[in-house]
Amino acid sequence: MLQRAAKGEISLNLPLFQTKYTADPAPLVVGDTLFLFTSHDASPEDIPDVNEKSSAGFFMYDWLLWSTTDMVNWTEHGAVASLKDIPWRSRENGAWAIQTVERNGKYYLYAPLHGHGIAVLKADSPYGPFKDPLGKPLVWDQSNWFDIDPSVYTDDDGQAYLYWGNPHTFYAKLNDDMISLKSEVTKLPHIKHYQEGPWIYGRRQGDRETGSYKYYLAYASTCCPEALGYAMSDSPTGLWEWKNYIMRPTLRDRGNHPGICDFKGHSYVFGQSYDLMHLDTFTHHERRSVSATEITYNEDGTIQEVPYWLDQEPVKQLCWLNPYQRVEAETMAWGYGLKSAKMGIENTGVVADMPTSTGKKNMYIFDINDGEFIKLRGVDFGNGAKKFNITAASTGSCKVTLRLDGQDGPIVGEAVISKTGSVEKYKAFNTKVTNASGVHDLYLCFSNTSGETRLDWWKFGN
Repeated sequence: MLQRAAKGEISLNLPLFQTKYTADPAPLVVGDTLFLFTSHDASPEDIPDVNEKSSAGFFMYDWLLWSTTDMVNWTEHGAVASLKDIPWRSRENGAWAIQTVERNGKYYLYAPLHGHGIAVLKADSPYGPFKDPLGKPLVWDQSNWFDIDPSVYTDDDGQAYLYWGNPHTFYAKLNDDMISLKSEVTKLPHIKHYQEGPWIYGRRQGDRETGSYKYYLAYASTCCPEALGYAMSDSPTGLWEWKNYIMRPTLRDRGNHPGICDFKGHSYVFGQSYDLMHLDTFTHHERRSVSATEITYNEDGTIQEVPYWLDQEPVKQLCWLNPYQRVEAETMAWGYGLKSAKMGIENTGVVADMPTSTGKKNMYIFDINDGEFIKLRGVDFGNGAKKFNITAASTGSCKVTLRLDGQDGPIVGEAVISKTGSVEKYKAFNTKVTNASGVHDLYLCFSNTSGETRLDWWKFGN
């Protein structure tokens, strides 16, 4: 079934991203955009030690950023920061789970250096560049290795709290500068089934003005397999009372990590699985992928349990995609088999070769082969599109067939990308479009590929 889904034949609640393996989702809502920060499990070609390329272990060097306005079509922004941005790090592998929060127009990225404390990076934008303002750990108890999976929540009164810990739970109050502690570190009593990956947030139940305020601590439950559990409290510091699973343990998964947010009137939980890797192999490797689903709350504030990711319908689209504005090629609902990179940066996965945090840079799609496609959900063509433009660079050629509602759906246009002189030289390629009106899923299907082709952006016209 997974293989058929990858070919666009059936609809499942599949992982959100396919160009890279992802884990540890951390959502951040800014205006009408949801940003999702993730950790990054290296693909075999990105692992520097040739003897480890088939290893089942973790190989994690940087952190990634994605964004959406509709919950189904996601734009990739590449590596937002890497271990190289923390010069006092103790090892070249271990870019574990982060969380990024905003305060007073600044963005703070909290990162664990397992066994060496928790770092904080600061930026003027969610895209970075992120810089280390301290040059040392924000938190580091040298007596243990519990310093993992930081989560930050700012309460209505402006007080920010930093949570972390595996297999114990710790918290401390943050000062208004978000880069120093206001209180001593407190170790909480054991929370039922707690293992790691705390995610703390608050939410008012019932009436927005008079309803009771509840605090939530979601987490990965006792391994293995890990599930998504949660506890509740009347205070951001506890006492925390176990409530239930958000998603209960299943042998189809062995690890999980929650990220929860409210966005455009809906609540979403993000987690991880091995479903993307299972399109290629069921031999275990730590190559995870992030999924999401909507959650609902009962009148008492408890969260209704959800089934495993693949047992649910895909997330509902919140607004239609406008094809008459520039759409980056790395914006997609599905694009299995394709790769992406930032222009001008050869990010090999080796820490020594990584740039420090660059901020927002243009990206491109590459490694395009016959039979692959980019799917976009809910594209609103209105009264009808008449033309299609795509900007690309190529040392060979590639045919882009535009289809509606399926990989084998009706053809509304075909553009042929030809040689541009080099993969650094981008040109515009055009085609006429017919019979494309109303709202449809759009498939950019690739065939007749030769040489190397890189896609930058596309746009329809009328």
